[in-house]
Amino acid sequence: MAQLRKQFVFTGYWLTPPPEEKTNSWTGKRGILQDQGYGFLLLARARQPNKTGNTAVARQAGRADAQMAARNARTEGFRSGALIFLDVEDGGRLPAAYHEYLKSWADELLKEDFRPGVYCSGIPVNEGNGATIVTAEDIRANEAPRKLAYWVFNDACPPSPGCMALSNPPLPKASGVEDAAVWQIVRSPREKETAGKCAGYATDGNCYAGVDAAHRWFLDIDIATSSNPSFAP
Repeated sequence: MAQLRKQFVFTGYWLTPPPEEKTNSWTGKRGILQDQGYGFLLLARARQPNKTGNTAVARQAGRADAQMAARNARTEGFRSGALIFLDVEDGGRLPAAYHEYLKSWADELLKEDFRPGVYCSGIPVNEGNGATIVTAEDIRANEAPRKLAYWVFNDACPPSPGCMALSNPPLPKASGVEDAAVWQIVRSPREKETAGKCAGYATDGNCYAGVDAAHRWFLDIDIATSSNPSFAP
């Protein structure tokens, strides 16, 4: 992380185990990273849409997950008012019960004195007959009037510049989601469906932008308007 700090100013920070993991290796590392000068993107794992159940179960799950995220944020020393993103991995139009889960999560997180955000797709998905849906816009329409922050992934080129070091990066709104707070321009390994024609990826499909040849850490790369996105207003 000290080596990567030469190129990057903030890092994602899991408050829960990442998807498909049972433990969280980020726990207890906040102080080390803060001393190195990193800002933070706080992230909590979401339930999968097919595991949220009916409306009542989904609402209960949203409250429980928000309470866990807030509790873990406090344990890690993050202050009240910090912005926590819920990791929504599924793209396209989300089921109605899942929107109830997201509403409950956002409402409960506000009660816990943290601000809600979502990590989700900003990539248009074809629904047939010429219609498309963007997950971020689906969430916005269904969770209104709630004001969620959006950390969107769109690694298609364009609009993504691909896997490369950028001296003058585009603003997050260039992702296609106008008010995006954060834009993930690269996912490792490369998603062939969206990023198959993007430049700069290594032959193994990963992105090693901004790291010298002696350090082969694959990266996801994000752009934000703040060097400390989870504390930005």
